[in-house]
Amino acid sequence: MSIFTHVQQHDHEQVVFCSDKPSGLKAIIAIHNTNLGPALGGTRMWMYATDEEALTDVLRLSRGMTYKASVAGLNLGGGKAVIIGDPNKQKTEAMFRAFGRFVEGLAGRYITAEDVGTAVRDMEYVRMETKYVTGIDLALGGSGDPSPVTAYGVYMGMKACMKELTGSDSLTNKKVAVQGAGNVGQFVCEHLTKEGARVFVSDIFPDKAKRVAAEVKAEVVAPEKIYEVDADIFCPCALGAIVNDDTIPKFKFKIIAGGANNQLADEQKHGRMLIERGILYAPDYAINAGGLINVYNELEGYSQERALQQASGIYDTILNIFSISKNENIPTYEASNRLAEQRIASISRMKSIYAGKSQFVGRLGENDFGKR
Repeated sequence: MSIFTHVQQHDHEQVVFCSDKPSGLKAIIAIHNTNLGPALGGTRMWMYATDEEALTDVLRLSRGMTYKASVAGLNLGGGKAVIIGDPNKQKTEAMFRAFGRFVEGLAGRYITAEDVGTAVRDMEYVRMETKYVTGIDLALGGSGDPSPVTAYGVYMGMKACMKELTGSDSLTNKKVAVQGAGNVGQFVCEHLTKEGARVFVSDIFPDKAKRVAAEVKAEVVAPEKIYEVDADIFCPCALGAIVNDDTIPKFKFKIIAGGANNQLADEQKHGRMLIERGILYAPDYAINAGGLINVYNELEGYSQERALQQASGIYDTILNIFSISKNENIPTYEASNRLAEQRIASISRMKSIYAGKSQFVGRLGENDFGKR
């Protein structure tokens, strides 16, 4: 598939390929849609096998950010960036400052933040070159790590799922399999065990899983076995595309509700397969919007209390999506997409009408002055 075919597939507005030989930077910035506002989305650093794999990932992620911002009711568009490299070995100040100069060159169309493989310190290097960055340290007027708010939103969404399925949103004594023991996964585990859930946790880095399990009294599961755990809820908090042809037949879960992006390898195919298996799916970009809500608050003058309050609204958003799904007899991912697209379309129409009126009034004024 050609690059332009890739880009046009989901109506992306702009894709920027960034190369800085001295620092070793190889990055891609994708701006999907700016109808609701400037594109905001994190920068992921990962060892992609090929450049095409990196492009596919950034296009999927940026589109997801558009829908996430829309469903969350934020005045933001969707964008994302990926840096190709090993986050454990190749990070340097020069690399992130070079990346910051590329972000600055977009003049506010794209605002970045941390993501998988990047951290607050990395964003501080980016900030040395551009003001279009969020997720910086509290001491510098930022919001710091967005993971606690992301995790809280996932937790509230999970409770909404349980409410939909059983009539009660209590997670006490429920079994939850958490994939990924990073920041989001860890905070989710804390919320769950505090409420009395029984938690199973896995990570591709065993030491991470063991540390989190020890802190919250969870049970460690091997990464390849997490899909087979006999649990009520599967909570993916690692990378995407993990709901696929290979994993779905192993599921014993009743609910999938987690913080990872792009959980369905193929939205239509695997969304339908979950329905056939009787598994309730909370659309990923709707349930994990807490991180975006957190950095959006940073743009307005950060208050974690306000961010957490807004993230608690994910509970009602998820229930609304389930209601649309039932009323219109469509999969939950489709109901969520429809909700997002309707808001984007309505704002786009309003802008077009306003712009048309402005031009019309302008022409009237010119004619009027001409006569005088």
